[in-house]
Amino acid sequence: MHHGSGAFEVDVKPVSGEGESPARMALNKTFTGDLTGTSTGQMMAGGNEATGARVYVALETITGSLNGKQGSFIVTHRGTMTKDSQDLSIVIVPDSGTDELSGISGTMDIQNVEGKHSYTIDYSLPES
Repeated sequence: MHHGSGAFEVDVKPVSGEGESPARMALNKTFTGDLTGTSTGQMMAGGNEATGARVYVALETITGSLNGKQGSFIVTHRGTMTKDSQDLSIVIVPDSGTDELSGISGTMDIQNVEGKHSYTIDYSLPES
């Protein structure tokens, strides 16, 4: 298992129509650290204002260099939140990798502390 970490900037733009639920957004990220590159993706989100329940799902294609290996891969996000807790799962779609990242699998975690985003990534690649 390999590990990486760093920071990212994210630009989120609404693409859903007025009043559309769940809301749809376009994602664009720039990664620094062990993963350098960019991503594009789509997110859907909804919630219940009265209870504080929230949910989102997203697909994102990341292109760049991961610990010196060039290529791209796809991640899928699933997050649920309540007033008191949060459950987030970000999975690298197995075998979605290209070029030197072919055969990649694993997971990512993201943190948002006071508006600063960071990530950790744990992944496997086939032996060369």
